Amino acid sequence: MLLVLNVNNTNTLIAIYNLRHDGSTADLRATWRIQTRHGQTADEYGILIRSLLVSEGVTFASIQDVVIASVVPPLDWTLRQFCERYCTTRPLFIGPGVKTGLPILTDNPTEVGADRVANCIGAFRHYGGPTVVVDFGTATNFDVISRKGEFLGGAIAPGLTISAEALFARAARLPRVEIRKPTKIIGTNTIDNLQIGLFWGHIGLVDSILERMIAELGPDTKCIATGGLASVLAAESKYITEVNELLTLEGLRIVYENNRVSKDRAHPTRGAQQG
Repeated sequence: MLLVLNVNNTNTLIAIYNLRHDGSTADLRATWRIQTRHGQTADEYGILIRSLLVSEGVTFASIQDVVIASVVPPLDWTLRQFCERYCTTRPLFIGPGVKTGLPILTDNPTEVGADRVANCIGAFRHYGGPTVVVDFGTATNFDVISRKGEFLGGAIAPGLTISAEALFARAARLPRVEIRKPTKIIGTNTIDNLQIGLFWGHIGLVDSILERMIAELGPDTKCIATGGLASVLAAESKYITEVNELLTLEGLRIVYENNRVSKDRAHPTRGAQQG
């Protein structure tokens, strides 16, 4: 089996894919979303992920490879320790030098986050181009893929949760509220006012940026949403046509496939040992 980890600042998305006899990936077996804890140790990851795997009747002995996209550099060494200790394999980290098949046409390609690379790869495989991926996470990222499958760049805005936390932290009299679609547009109490401003304000931000990107890319541009808050926000956008919460995982699976042959050559005895 292939273990996939998408490590973001707020949440970590975990998935396992079945592997065929030739080592290529088959169907998605299970997914989990956990909180990212920056101080978590390799053993804590081992205990937590073992319990998740057991719930699917899977053990670490079944994990043949691991692929990781991480935007939390302090955790990378811990994650590598976890993989080598519990999965007995060296993980494939998405980063410079890894064959992705995605031309990156930005000023400094090395600064592009691994999750954004994976989003673009998954989006182009499923939807073609031009496409804009809106990733509703800690930040709200806009990743732009050209008609030819190139990463052109994009935009980064504060995520809805970050915006809300900043407001609550700086305004002592304002209560914390649930982030959800308001039932009205003119608030008659403080909670209504906050929910309307936060929710519709973020939708306005998203649609304003998408409108300008579509004007530059062309009217056939597809807008796809992913990320933890996609299911809450995307339905109200004028331009987002589909939510794909597994898009990053799919991109990571594709990157693994692109690099599997070279990895097998680097460890020629590994497949034989695992039968």
